[in-house]
Amino acid sequence: MKKAAVKKTAQEKAVAKKTVQKKAVTKKAAPAKTAAGQTASKRPAAKRAASKTAVAEQAAAEQAAAERPQTPGKPESHTALVRRARRIDRELAEVYPYAHPELDFENPFQLLVATVLSAQTTDLRVNQTTPTLFAKYPTPEDLAEANPEEVEEILRPCGFFRAKTKSVIGLSKGLVEQFGGEVPGRLDDLVKLPGVGRKTAFVVLGNAFGRPGITVDTHFQRLVRRWRWTAETEPDKIEAAVGALFPKSDWTDLSHHVIWHGRRMCHARKPACGVCPIAPLCPAYGEGETDPEKAKKLLKYEKGGFPGQRLKPPQAYLDAGGRPAPPLGAVSGT
Repeated sequence: MKKAAVKKTAQEKAVAKKTVQKKAVTKKAAPAKTAAGQTASKRPAAKRAASKTAVAEQAAAEQAAAERPQTPGKPESHTALVRRARRIDRELAEVYPYAHPELDFENPFQLLVATVLSAQTTDLRVNQTTPTLFAKYPTPEDLAEANPEEVEEILRPCGFFRAKTKSVIGLSKGLVEQFGGEVPGRLDDLVKLPGVGRKTAFVVLGNAFGRPGITVDTHFQRLVRRWRWTAETEPDKIEAAVGALFPKSDWTDLSHHVIWHGRRMCHARKPACGVCPIAPLCPAYGEGETDPEKAKKLLKYEKGGFPGQRLKPPQAYLDAGGRPAPPLGAVSGT
């Protein structure tokens, strides 16, 4: 009898133990209340969403890093360089679909003179000056016979006005004497004129005659080296190196895209890296301001909400929101 009672007690203890274990499992499975009154079962959804966002951001960062050019210790192959260079040009074409020469002109002669005058000054200053010059001397014959002192007075705002006066009168005489007063459409002929080098010649050929050429100005030189398209420093060698990366038919528009980007975003001293559309492709990213809000304040011309450089820009530029430059003596913000 006593033995049976002991056995029963052991069975009861076993049953009680199972009951406690079952309650513990049930309690563990039950959703816990949060401080906000929400159950824990609802929290994983928010965590999953946050996790997806983090994964997406990380993937984007990895993609950008993958697209960024390799470090100097790992030289970029020629094929990779060509692909990157052409992609940069495509990206810039979307940002500046209305890119054009920023000198006002109505014919090849005006473009030739304006390009010579643009040395060591801005296109805006030239555009504010040439209306008076061309009103008084509309043809090469007129300018060839001009009084140098009168021309100097007109060109004074452009800087180096004495040297520029000598150049524009000299090239006008060359046009009259060698080409019957017409601007030639060949590189070899253009560079024979006083004050006309390859850069000026390609501006005229590309924009007045539709013949492809690369314009290697200070902006172009700075950016192609910053992007590591070439390490050359001499204009003719830069022209050859960059020209080899693109089809000849792209050269003129490429020049506009690069020069426009150099004037508006990729400045010499402080590039606006934080708003640059080609940042993932640029090995020099970080040399300038990377904060987007601060970088926006560095933008120039129509990207910064200010007038462009032409008094009479193409309609496409105006349609895209561009603003014409003010005439000489006017307030630049009007």
